[in-house]
Amino acid sequence: MSSVSPSPTGRLAGRVALITGASRGIGAATAEQLAAEGAHVVLVARTVGGLEELDDRIRAAGGAATLIPQDLADGAKLDALGPALYERFGRLDILVHAAAQLGTLGPIAHSDPKDWERVFGVSVAALMRLIRTTDPLLRRSDAGRALLLTDRVGRQPTAYWSAYAAAKAAADMMGRTWAAETLNTSLRINMVDPGPARTGLRAKAFPGEDTATQGDPADIARALVEFVVPACALHGELIDLATA
Repeated sequence: MSSVSPSPTGRLAGRVALITGASRGIGAATAEQLAAEGAHVVLVARTVGGLEELDDRIRAAGGAATLIPQDLADGAKLDALGPALYERFGRLDILVHAAAQLGTLGPIAHSDPKDWERVFGVSVAALMRLIRTTDPLLRRSDAGRALLLTDRVGRQPTAYWSAYAAAKAAADMMGRTWAAETLNTSLRINMVDPGPARTGLRAKAFPGEDTATQGDPADIARALVEFVVPACALHGELIDLATA
């Protein structure tokens, strides 16, 4: 992944952005792009090595990052995230929830309950805790922006994708509900489907797929920036980048 040079006068200069699933794929690419636009990025992921490599790239390009190696399944640590951000920054301007758990693809009748718990833990339970702990901070911003990455399988029933698809459908409704509750605030919340992308999750779901047909995470990240800048007025929308 190529580095991008930050701009002290970028559209996100001086803003604080929290990105989950930041150690790889679209999350990492988005973190680099937001940093290039001037944001201080707070990076959350389980993979310490991946976070450190990303931090090296961001700092080498002149950006600023804070690393939080954390499993989103740890509810107590997630609940403490908001207070920690408040103590450090006093507010939060941007939330990008890119973390996802694919789980095991297969017939719903053969589902493993523990597998469903893991998938829903990242896509639903963790999102609820993220919303609860960051909402007050995002409201303190003059232009708080939240972006939840979604997937079309959450809207189009697809055989064998039951846990992942159900979790995405639930997360979409959570995002829309949150948007309805913040209609009269400066906070703007949207869901974005990036489409097929060259990520580890995609490779796990479709081993052997021609990567030439998949989107480049860096290109997707550049598109995502448009939905977190202060000028973005969209709210409660579900945007499909493949058809946008």
